[in-house]
Amino acid sequence: MTTPIDARRIRRPAWAGRNYTLLTSAAIVTNLGASGALIASAFAVLESGGDAGDVGLVAAARTVPLVLFLLIGGALADRLPRHRVMVAANALNCLSQAAFAVLVLTGDPQLWQMMLLTALCGTGQAFFSPASEGMLLSTVSGEQASRAFALYRMAMQSAGIGGAALGGALIAAVGPGWVLAVDAAAFAVAGSLRAFLDVGHIPRREPGGGMISDLREGWQEFISRPWLWSVVVQFAVVNAVVGAAEAVYGPLVARDSLGGPGPWGLALAAFGAGTVGGALVMMRWKPRRLLLAGSLCVFPLALPSAALALPTSAGVLMAVMFLTGISVQVFGVSWMTALHQEIPEEKFSRVSAYDWLGSIAMLPLATALAGPAESLFGRSAALWGCSGLIVLLTAAVLCVPAVRNLELRTPKPAPAEPSADVESPVGRLG
Repeated sequence: MTTPIDARRIRRPAWAGRNYTLLTSAAIVTNLGASGALIASAFAVLESGGDAGDVGLVAAARTVPLVLFLLIGGALADRLPRHRVMVAANALNCLSQAAFAVLVLTGDPQLWQMMLLTALCGTGQAFFSPASEGMLLSTVSGEQASRAFALYRMAMQSAGIGGAALGGALIAAVGPGWVLAVDAAAFAVAGSLRAFLDVGHIPRREPGGGMISDLREGWQEFISRPWLWSVVVQFAVVNAVVGAAEAVYGPLVARDSLGGPGPWGLALAAFGAGTVGGALVMMRWKPRRLLLAGSLCVFPLALPSAALALPTSAGVLMAVMFLTGISVQVFGVSWMTALHQEIPEEKFSRVSAYDWLGSIAMLPLATALAGPAESLFGRSAALWGCSGLIVLLTAAVLCVPAVRNLELRTPKPAPAEPSADVESPVGRLG
């Protein structure tokens, strides 16, 4: 006699509805490819005969279009259906990375060619990022918003663990070209998933006064909040020096002192593992003072540059990156929760664009100057300078009362996305 299967079904929580599931799945696919591609692009430059300055120029080529087009991308994402903007951006990323892969696999890539293709990829990112963040913020609602953000970030960063480790191994085994090809395929799959997002639950926008008017409204929303612009100013410098350390100095230290791309890939994977741990913490912990807790966790971002400056062993570097990953995730979830709580839905993408623009504005300059700084001051001194700037700016932003005092509030009820109550016939959600 067989035992009947328990027919009870488990409801998905509101923040794990159809859109949330699609967004999370697409982010996993994208990060599997992108984590390895970030390492691959640096080693493609080095294997073509480039030096630290060339690695920095290619890294800068990705971020310059971000600076130029982010605000336009944010305004468009608040005017058009956000999922369409995301799919179009993914298509551009797929094509540019595929061309980069073919160039590396079949010929002798020139620096200008790698910079051009990387710039196209950065252009896609400029339109994608505000639309993606706006879509995610509008998808979740209720008291579990911070848990939803933590789970999303955990899934995204978990993919980065495997992507970075696999990318480093594949570069060592078959070269960077194949890793870039995998990234192109990942963009194609992720874009297909995002095409099925449903924006019917998002209120229809009333026609505005044009692009300039939209940007002006977003600027007023941004500049009127001291906690928002002060943290963005902080991260204009923090992201710049962290980006220079990871995109330029990290691969060089790995090549000269750690044995090649493999250990550097493992260090980046350890960072991803740390973000998983941080997300698990944030799924249970809701700090009352959101940005105070988050900003205190920015101090550990100074540690990886210090470890590379010494340099430490691969094992110590991995431990440092793991701790940094935990800290970054605590800040990231706190930051997204603050945006979700304080910013009106119809302005999510524009405010996100100003956030992104401020946060990356100095990154092209920092990556482009990383090579000359190494020649002028030495690699170790340049890395110690990165650490010092992070500590100084983080201490400064903690002097802003609005950062220290912003508190978590009980969120107002908001319309749930369609299909949020879909039932699963299995005992646990996949």
